[in-house]
Amino acid sequence: MSEKFEGRIGRTVAESEPWWPSRPHPGEEAPNVIVILFDDMGFSHLGCFGSTLSTPNIDALASEGLRFTNFHVTPLCSPTRAALLTGRNHHAVGMRHISNFNSGFPHMRGHIANEATTIAETLRESGYATFALGKWHLCPMADASAAGPFDQWPLQRGFDRFYGFLDGETDQFHPELVYDNHWIDPPAGPDEGYHLSEDLVTKGIEFMHDSVSLRPDRPFFMYLAFGATHAPHQAPESYLRKYRGAFDEGWDVFRERWFARQKELGVIPADTVLAPRNPGVEAWDDLSENQKRLACRLQEAYAAFLEHTDDQIGRLVTGLKRLGVDDNTVIFLMSDNGASQEGGPFGVLHEMKFFNMILETPDEAIARIDEIGGPHSHSNYPWGWSQAGNTPFKWYKQNTHEGGIHVPCIVRWPNGVSGRGELRDQFHHVNDIVPTILEITGVTASNTYRGLDVMPISGTSMRYAMDDATAATRKRIQYYEMGGHRGIHVDGWKAVTRHVPGIPFGDDVWELYHVDVDRSETNDLALQEPDRLRELIALWWEEAEREGVLPLDDRGLELFGAKFADRSVHPTSRTYVYRPPMAPLPAQAAASLGGRSWDMDAHVTLERGRGGVLYASGTENSGFSFYVDEGRLIFDYNIFGEHHVLESNVEVPAGTSTLSVRFRRDGKQGMVSLLIDGVDVGSLAIPFVMRTMSSVGPSVAYDHGSPVAAGYAHRRDGFPFEGDLDRIEIRLISPRDQGDVAEADRRQAMGRQ
Repeated sequence: MSEKFEGRIGRTVAESEPWWPSRPHPGEEAPNVIVILFDDMGFSHLGCFGSTLSTPNIDALASEGLRFTNFHVTPLCSPTRAALLTGRNHHAVGMRHISNFNSGFPHMRGHIANEATTIAETLRESGYATFALGKWHLCPMADASAAGPFDQWPLQRGFDRFYGFLDGETDQFHPELVYDNHWIDPPAGPDEGYHLSEDLVTKGIEFMHDSVSLRPDRPFFMYLAFGATHAPHQAPESYLRKYRGAFDEGWDVFRERWFARQKELGVIPADTVLAPRNPGVEAWDDLSENQKRLACRLQEAYAAFLEHTDDQIGRLVTGLKRLGVDDNTVIFLMSDNGASQEGGPFGVLHEMKFFNMILETPDEAIARIDEIGGPHSHSNYPWGWSQAGNTPFKWYKQNTHEGGIHVPCIVRWPNGVSGRGELRDQFHHVNDIVPTILEITGVTASNTYRGLDVMPISGTSMRYAMDDATAATRKRIQYYEMGGHRGIHVDGWKAVTRHVPGIPFGDDVWELYHVDVDRSETNDLALQEPDRLRELIALWWEEAEREGVLPLDDRGLELFGAKFADRSVHPTSRTYVYRPPMAPLPAQAAASLGGRSWDMDAHVTLERGRGGVLYASGTENSGFSFYVDEGRLIFDYNIFGEHHVLESNVEVPAGTSTLSVRFRRDGKQGMVSLLIDGVDVGSLAIPFVMRTMSSVGPSVAYDHGSPVAAGYAHRRDGFPFEGDLDRIEIRLISPRDQGDVAEADRRQAMGRQ
């Protein structure tokens, strides 16, 4: 097809008339749009939604705008993000679960379907500048390395600029950063005062300044998805100190206190009943002293993390005001799901212990209590504090009960919303954000995009509710499904079931609630109104078929392991060859060495007295490092801060050699051997083989992020290899129990959701 041309072409330029096509523009009055997404923040965590935690900047947004008190999301992060950015239900766009696997069915491809345009794609086509910052988690993680493919990275899904991380979580002091389409090292470390949340907002302000300075006529769309408040809960020391002793009264007292505040604020109906404690949550007074001390310190870290993030939002709003664009900027703020249950009954100092099926008792964890919240921890709080964050609801993230799906939502637009500090109780869902943005901006979504027919948007605009607090909701029906947990909301009624994996779906017990009057799901009417329940269940199946929810799938370990295939990052030979220099590798794009036997050979040329890291995977909290120091070959197996170090009994020779590790798992234990040019130079028994080492992947010829090994922990340069490392070769040894390795992969992926 030839280029469109509306001029006239003659034989000479004198006989011709030039024509310049105009670029699309949404109009002079089109507002800027900012979507701020929190991770794992419960309904009651914000001060303006009932808590006593300090969130003054977010509370200011609420006082200057609207709080939607009946707003819902999916129970998990990637699905919510897919619905948020497309205006469609998550199964329909290929994201029934987290983006770390592809089930082989259309509802779980690990990325947003190309036929489902993102709001960034739509707005950019209409002339908006588009920026994404923070967590992505919408591309297959095997495709997230520097080798790509890049088709599902932010810049290929509608964003002009990106600064953040691609996986489901990252260390806030040592993040795995991507800038546009390439991996980078963080600009500083914790010793220099670095924290990711600050960095994201600094870069977001820079993106705004770049755009507004040069094109003040062009509005922008910013998607700011913090790592906060997903584990690890990490904050600067000054924020941690502020909360020392603040929660010593315990979660029962704070649930009651926050529940009372919610009624005073009007964010829940006055006759709402506080849900009982979830199974596994003990009464605070029944806990041991060490349980209480640990639980309080973990909650302090969460509160500090949230307040620190709130301060960054304050910086962003100040930036808008200094640019003079604040009044015509719409800000949406919400969470991706309810508070997390991954901390277990006690909470964890190191979350990866949970994913290794190690139940760290408070008596064991208390020795390292002062590390919680800082760069030396990877903590998550216990169920009791999580349910407090979900007040007044029951259950958590991952569940389709209200504790997993009912979250805060704030909308502020000085030029477009006259209400200040008002509440809106209309039922709405995360897929309603895109149609709201389209109505606000006046942009029309196209029926085609880059040659593809586009899926219809299934959400309902919330714009009517912004103007009229008394308007009846226009959102009649919304289904839910996550790993077999199911639910459906229809005209103020909700049917819901909590599924146990492995149990036939037909045996699931459904509950029935009139959530218009029973917001916290405490009065199950299934026996009183069986006909209504049957009707809602039938409607769930209709919605499931229409929205691509089927087949129901509660599989776990079968789906999360590496998919070995030719022409992929996981070759069928199970042999990996890495040739530095290389960018860091995402964990799921690298050889999976957790919970199995493997061989590693490093082909090097090295001068005597030189050293450096050959291969390192993980962080200072857990992982392993293979390196040379002071003439010796060293292997450090870091089991949650407990270092098991093997040093060669001879020096590494000068010149060219092959330096090798042989790692063999035997049940829960293991044996590691070092070899130089095929000769055994030392062996060490490993008391526990980690099946999930870290959410942070490996690096070749240096150690990116926090130092894994104790031997070079004093260095801040990653101890780069000082010779010539031609290549690293890794060979996976087939385990006796393939399911055990797959379970390790599954647990690691779930830790990043």
